Amino acid sequence: MSTEEKVILLAMLKKEEGEGLRDILAILENNRLFTMKEGKKLAKSLKNEGYISDGELTPKGFLVAKQVEMEFKL
Repeated sequence: MSTEEKVILLAMLKKEEGEGLRDILAILENNRLFTMKEGKKLAKSLKNEGYISDGELTPKGFLVAKQVEMEFKL
């Protein structure tokens, strides 16, 4: 899993009330992590792998996001 995909999952875990996947991608694009086109491609990959469904983390995605959170704290 790429660093960018990990950041997307972590951002989904930490998102504010009312924020969706598109909002997260826009925030990360503004922070120059990737372009919107690249972000959508990464998000599609995460959806296909079962980490995100209907704009929310799946249980699998939640577990990986928690692991990423611990990884980035180190």
